[in-house]
Amino acid sequence: MINMPEQPLKNDLIVYNLSDALAVAQKQFSSVDIPRQCQNSGALCSPEIVTLNYLNEIYRINIPTIEIAFVDSKQPVPLRDKILILHYFTQAKGMSLTGKQIPYRDLPGGLVYLPTFIKRTIEPLYEFFGKEPALLVGVGKMLGARPGTVGDASLIIDAFTRVPISVILWQGDDELNSEVNLLFDANILDYLTSEDVTIVCEIITWRLINYAKKV
Repeated sequence: MINMPEQPLKNDLIVYNLSDALAVAQKQFSSVDIPRQCQNSGALCSPEIVTLNYLNEIYRINIPTIEIAFVDSKQPVPLRDKILILHYFTQAKGMSLTGKQIPYRDLPGGLVYLPTFIKRTIEPLYEFFGKEPALLVGVGKMLGARPGTVGDASLIIDAFTRVPISVILWQGDDELNSEVNLLFDANILDYLTSEDVTIVCEIITWRLINYAKKV
């Protein structure tokens, strides 16, 4: 596992205490049909452990304690990541990808919170990678990204097994500025809420940037 410091997340959308949010997510986990949710989320099940992928790392959820840990590391898992993992697992509906991509503004509340989303994700990606598309592609490999086919550089990052997120960069020239966008499969709400999408995109943004700073 590559251990990189992450930019502190100061998301204007999330106002709750993370410890309280984790407790709520754990309670939700304890009430679901675990074998069914393993099928819906693409996770692996055993009587005592659920194993799933999140941002190119493998995590385990221990049953019944609902503690979350890396499979290949003893480092602690950040609270935000624990919450996202539990939200994904408990909310997953098992729906197939539609093949249709949508921007953040098309999500519930997306238009209202779009300025915040842009500030937390699009602007940092634009400022750091706008003139270096090859660097974006290179560091994307550290998140297990697959190359996309749109723009001057694009990545498809599996935030979770059934949540691909596309990062697309169009490199500017003397007349046009560079442009960055993030796109999601149209079924994203079958797995994450709009707030969770905001957070995972912010985490992806700063992991890419912090990886790039080490290159």
